[in-house]
Amino acid sequence: MCSPFRNAENDNRFMTRKSSTQFIAFICLRVLCYLVVAATGYIILDIVVKGWPRLSWEFVSAMPRNRMSEGGILPAIAGTIWLVLLTVALAFPLGIGAAIYLSEYAHHGRLNRAIRLAIANLAGVPSVVFGLFGLGVFVVFLNFGTSLLASAFTLALMILPVIITASEEALRTVPQSFREGSYALGATKWLTIRRNVLPYALPGMLTGSILSVSRVAGETAPVLLTGAALSASMPQSVFDQIMILPYHLFILATNMYPAKVYLPIAYTTALVLLLVVLGLNAVAVVIRYVVRRKHAF
Repeated sequence: MCSPFRNAENDNRFMTRKSSTQFIAFICLRVLCYLVVAATGYIILDIVVKGWPRLSWEFVSAMPRNRMSEGGILPAIAGTIWLVLLTVALAFPLGIGAAIYLSEYAHHGRLNRAIRLAIANLAGVPSVVFGLFGLGVFVVFLNFGTSLLASAFTLALMILPVIITASEEALRTVPQSFREGSYALGATKWLTIRRNVLPYALPGMLTGSILSVSRVAGETAPVLLTGAALSASMPQSVFDQIMILPYHLFILATNMYPAKVYLPIAYTTALVLLLVVLGLNAVAVVIRYVVRRKHAF
């Protein structure tokens, strides 16, 4: 028969071993987190240090000259902003609508599981595949041509999985009592969703849009196949070709310029791209904060 003192000693050893393992795992995770932050910080610092000396008002407001080796990058900045805004305007309503259907209306059966699996798979598809799809469907089949509109539709399809997933999670955070109370007062399902669910889920939905802004602004392959052009003019309509900041960097890196010519321009362009993305994200964060304060529960 085991002594109670021996059982207590074994329990203490087990708890000590468990605590040591947990402490080691915590330290390893912390070190990995610091390494990721350090690597990201080094990249950003390198871009800022090497790009800041050339950054000026002329660089962001002038037109490019001499095959983009001189002048400014105004068409690339304008094209990037227009592309991001149009893409989010197309993808956000579609993503919210799909999330509402899957979360509030669809039955939890095989079809629903198949749709969710397809959405999860689409999130991992390489961007160049979306570019080829956009080239075949929007550029050729729908005859949009290589244009801002074709690029926006292609990128909207690419970011839909992120928006749908974030919107579904936001809808699940709304308490079920909000829905039941509305039904008890005689409200219809759509009125309940529109008045009692969407206002409180909207801040979480905007999180998906914020993540999408960064991805859209940094993509090159889909826009290269559907709408980008080596052009020094500003887009006049959605059917015009556009120049964007990532494509500008791509041209600088693939042209046979001497390093002393293209590297300062490339670093400054990368810095401007970071600032544009930061500005668009800041606007989205402010909108989310205002909505959250208005509909806090």
